[in-house]
Amino acid sequence: MEENKKGFPMPFWTANLTELFERSAYYAVASFLVIYLGQLGLGEYWPSILSSTVLWGLIYFLPILSGTIADQVGFKRALLVAFVLMAIGYFLNGTPVWFGFTTLSQTIEPEVTVSAGIVLTVVLGVLLIGIGGSVIKPCVSGTVQKTASNRATLAFAIFYMTINIGSLLGRFISWAIRTKFDLSYIFAVGTAFCIISFLVVLFLYSDPDDLAKKHARLQAAAEGKPKKSVGRILLDMVVVLKNLRFSLFLVVSTGFWFLYNQVYNIVPLYWKKVLETDPAVDIYTTANPFVIVFFQLLITRLFGKLKPVRSIIIGNIIVGLSMLINLIPIYLVRDIRLDTDILFAILPIGSVMGIATVGLIAFGELFTAPRSYEYIGALAPRGKEGLFLGYANLPIAMGAIISGFGGAAIFNEIMCHNSTQLPNGLLELDPTWNAIGWIILMVIGFASALGMWLFNRWLSKQVD
Repeated sequence: MEENKKGFPMPFWTANLTELFERSAYYAVASFLVIYLGQLGLGEYWPSILSSTVLWGLIYFLPILSGTIADQVGFKRALLVAFVLMAIGYFLNGTPVWFGFTTLSQTIEPEVTVSAGIVLTVVLGVLLIGIGGSVIKPCVSGTVQKTASNRATLAFAIFYMTINIGSLLGRFISWAIRTKFDLSYIFAVGTAFCIISFLVVLFLYSDPDDLAKKHARLQAAAEGKPKKSVGRILLDMVVVLKNLRFSLFLVVSTGFWFLYNQVYNIVPLYWKKVLETDPAVDIYTTANPFVIVFFQLLITRLFGKLKPVRSIIIGNIIVGLSMLINLIPIYLVRDIRLDTDILFAILPIGSVMGIATVGLIAFGELFTAPRSYEYIGALAPRGKEGLFLGYANLPIAMGAIISGFGGAAIFNEIMCHNSTQLPNGLLELDPTWNAIGWIILMVIGFASALGMWLFNRWLSKQVD
């Protein structure tokens, strides 16, 4: 009882403060990254591939390796190195504009128009952000877990709230800076937040329970347990992926995360290339963290007793419906740029539907993301729950990797098929092809729900 009365230790709060600034850095950039890279001159496909396939893929796949490395070298050292890498990565992405090597175009052209040097600079920057970001996740969440004691639910609720506060903070500061200067300065915001995070870790953060970790290492050595190496991690991955249940779950889960990733891929491109010459993407996408902050507790209270698989299926249906609503201005209004008043702002009806899409996807996330971990734990063979949960981010990584290529193809080859360019640079889409693109995305969501239902039925028969 005495332990419950005490507050969380200092490493818990400094880890959350670090997470707040890191998420601020990331979301200051994320909403506009695909647009920035397109205006920089990387063509129609490279922006989506770099922002989704490469960046998101690294952030959600590499923790399998980086988490183990961080455990061995210590969280503090790992975090310091990670923030150096990320600060350099954000800075590199802004240098082509800051140092006059190129200027941002008002439109996104189909072909790559910049030099190989600029392409390499940007690619290196994205790689450094992805590698650094993959280290942050296991270190911060690991610190929260190690310092939570018997209050894990409260600890991770605070952690999750911190992520969303950072998301909002980064987006609003990004908006203030880019509107005063230009779009490239979102990377100055990202760099600044990484430097702040570095200083927080350097002066305030300390590794949790160092003595316990040393004792655990000594005990493992005494018991002859092998120290986890990269080779061992790869062998563990083979064990996990050879498990038919987990592999099938990975396949049927990928569709949801493919669609989720379009918040930072297709939806921003649709706003920029079709609806508005200067959309406030960073402000529009705040619909995601706002929904999570204001509805997380309500959804948990009302639907927390649902079986995990039913909750995941509902999440997939919601994300499919989020794509369907974009047909409203195409078929009912006939003018997707028709001005409408929303919260004292005049926006095209198509942009309003895009904001609604982002909000609905967040509702889908509330039903899907937390219950997926619970479901994976149930899928794991007895005694290997921890091993399998270590790979719980693989569906997110797979969805992101596919979404870069797939999202770019759906937008450029289907939605924009037979389009014409207006004098202001926006595209006038063929309504039929535009609708087909959104319908394909909707079908992916519904197919994922059906796939999850079929998978669960198959799993039930295997158990029987």
